[in-house]
Amino acid sequence: MTTTPLSTDVLVIGWGLAGLVAASEAAASGKRVILIDQEPRSNLGGQAWWSFGGLFFIDSPEQRRLGIKDSLELATQDWFGNAAFDRAEDHWPRKWAEAYLQFAAGEKRAWLRERGVGFFPVVGWAERGGYGAIGPGNSVPRFHITWGTGPGIVAPFADAVHKAEDAGTLTILPRHRVTELVVSNGAVVGARGERLANSSAERAVPSSREVVGDFEISAAATIVSSGGIGGNHDLVRAAWPKRLGTPPARMLTGVPAYVDGSMHAVSEAAGAHLINGDRMWHYVEGITNWDPVWPAHGIRILPGPSSLWLDATGKRLPVPLFPGFDTLGTLEHLRATGHDHSWFVTSRHIVEKEFALSGSEQNPDLTGKDVRLLLKSRLAKGPTGPVQAFLDEGEDFIVENDLESLLAQMQQHDGGEVLDIDAVRREVVARDREIENDFTKDAQIGMLRSMRGYRGDKLIRTAAPHRLQDPSAGPMIAVKLHVLTRKSLGGIKTDLDGRALNVDGTVIPGLYAAGEASGFGGGGVHGYRALEGTFLGGCLFSGRQAGRAAAR
Repeated sequence: MTTTPLSTDVLVIGWGLAGLVAASEAAASGKRVILIDQEPRSNLGGQAWWSFGGLFFIDSPEQRRLGIKDSLELATQDWFGNAAFDRAEDHWPRKWAEAYLQFAAGEKRAWLRERGVGFFPVVGWAERGGYGAIGPGNSVPRFHITWGTGPGIVAPFADAVHKAEDAGTLTILPRHRVTELVVSNGAVVGARGERLANSSAERAVPSSREVVGDFEISAAATIVSSGGIGGNHDLVRAAWPKRLGTPPARMLTGVPAYVDGSMHAVSEAAGAHLINGDRMWHYVEGITNWDPVWPAHGIRILPGPSSLWLDATGKRLPVPLFPGFDTLGTLEHLRATGHDHSWFVTSRHIVEKEFALSGSEQNPDLTGKDVRLLLKSRLAKGPTGPVQAFLDEGEDFIVENDLESLLAQMQQHDGGEVLDIDAVRREVVARDREIENDFTKDAQIGMLRSMRGYRGDKLIRTAAPHRLQDPSAGPMIAVKLHVLTRKSLGGIKTDLDGRALNVDGTVIPGLYAAGEASGFGGGGVHGYRALEGTFLGGCLFSGRQAGRAAAR
């Protein structure tokens, strides 16, 4: 059944964080807005709702209180050393990087505080690098956790959209899947697509794709904010670059199934230039969710620096591929081994201090803004409740009282048949010998001792150095790790107003893009690597830019 065509000033396709920001900004400018998505309304906020809520700030009050000396100059050095822009098509990504760094060092925090967003006082140190001053990585801690995690960062923009809806200036249309951007005289003038059957599916649970009709919406401006491809393994494998080896035969999925990349081809058909599709951001510390929400649901361990990291055969990863140092470098190294998994060998004391789990649902204290639970779970002895649940229920966790028992269980585990048990034993014993001395040639031990000089790490993120076989720190634990799909770093090429560009670099009138669909700005603001805390921030900034520009 065809519905009566609708018209609006601004059409926003996709109601993740970037879409909510864009829609709220356009509505605040007095424009009529229609916000559509293929999912049921339970999914408002998209993938951002499930996030840990990490945000990248530069020289924030939280940093200064912890003695962290940051600056725009240092952050720029880190960003560009990390991004390694090297392509002619990186002109606009570079411009976006410069603009985003100014935003992160300037009004970003105050803009969010005005909307009621608060931040956990301890700043995390993600992507520590380890290659040198101008190489990849964060020189200082910059990972600010939103008080309320993903739902906390989504809430003010969802509230703004709801208020505009109540005022009659914004219309939300769930279960509308775009199949075509309408082009007239070279300009995008709206969208057509299919109406899907109503669904009562809960947030992120796969919903029906039954088509019950079609729709058409005309708009003066159309913003594509439909996300990336992480939920579609076929697209991930098709885009997988040779520099990262062969794609895994088996991957876990770190995003809901609706992150399917469906709008990429639709946007390209309307003339949009998609760039940097081979740049992607997947994690190597994925664990199988014992209580999954979507298919192949994986959770990422946000590791501290102490666990011993071994490849599938039991060989220790090279310097500086320690936990939490270089996501993409570790992915590249592990793909060259010919195996889809790796291992942490660690202790209960390390797990209880250093294992955090990414995701709003895995952090009920921070997500629920529960100070009493936070103090109990983060500072008291023992793992947090969600981590303990994985120790008890997770298929990738092995817990034993001594090294020999642990090795025997690892070998019997799926994938353990390729382990060189003697090599694992040598690595553990050698590492334990090194840590008994105040001096060491082991770079990882030297780094973790250094990190405890940072108050934030010593307080909640880095265990006191100890032998893995120390009975008082036990039992010993092995964790099988998988590749976990997450982010597309490339996307629709845009100028600084979020206007989509065609292959020759000229603006496509009426078409804008924001969020992951635009590579978080410009078609790839991160270049090859992310500094972390920059994905949500990229959605905020690109959504704001596109929403304001579309309303002009």
